[in-house]
Amino acid sequence: MQKILGYMRKAITDYQMLEDGDRVAVGVSGGKDSVVLLTGLCRLRRFIGIDYQVVAVTLDPMFGGVPTDYTPIQKLCDQLEVPFVLKRTDIGPVVFDVRQEKNPCSLCARMRRGALHDAAKEKGCNKIALGHHWDDAVETFLLNLFHEGRIGCFSPVSYLSRKDLTMIRPLVFAPERDIGSAQRRCRLPVVKSKCPADTFTQRQWAKEYLDSMEKEHPGFKKRLFGAMVRAHVSGW
Repeated sequence: MQKILGYMRKAITDYQMLEDGDRVAVGVSGGKDSVVLLTGLCRLRRFIGIDYQVVAVTLDPMFGGVPTDYTPIQKLCDQLEVPFVLKRTDIGPVVFDVRQEKNPCSLCARMRRGALHDAAKEKGCNKIALGHHWDDAVETFLLNLFHEGRIGCFSPVSYLSRKDLTMIRPLVFAPERDIGSAQRRCRLPVVKSKCPADTFTQRQWAKEYLDSMEKEHPGFKKRLFGAMVRAHVSGW
């Protein structure tokens, strides 16, 4: 976890993600990225020199109309001494049953963002922390290039004027393998996604493509990330 804290501290410092008095809603899906993010933000409070509060927010998509058991996340939040907010939603039924989307990820993401923004405002938060990491950034850059014909990525910090919220991504310098290692070593609980489209997405294609390129050209992902940062793409 020390390595993860180093990545997070650098991102928070480089992009001025946090300030004294911030109240941060951490989007906790139950996956490894979000539980490591939550744990990291709680541990950083001890020594980073910034006075901020953390609230964990979990949105249950209710895939198949069935609620997911997030008890392990509740217990983690109790250990970390942070409030835990669980919101049951109709995202799953709307996307897969009502709309029957052939490409469900886009609509699902938009609905989850809206629900998370609303939950953050309800809890008096001015910032939202998401678990996007280094690999996510490279994959997003690739997907935008190949599927939309544009140069772009999500930003480390984004201000949402309509909601008066700031989105931060403290794990942007952390490789996925290091996050997975931290989750296992710290024995952090994971609640597996029940999404019917899991592993059958364009992002999964991007992961597999980048892995194959990395095998043929070692350092490929690092060079791609470096080019994005040096070009200041999307605020990087």
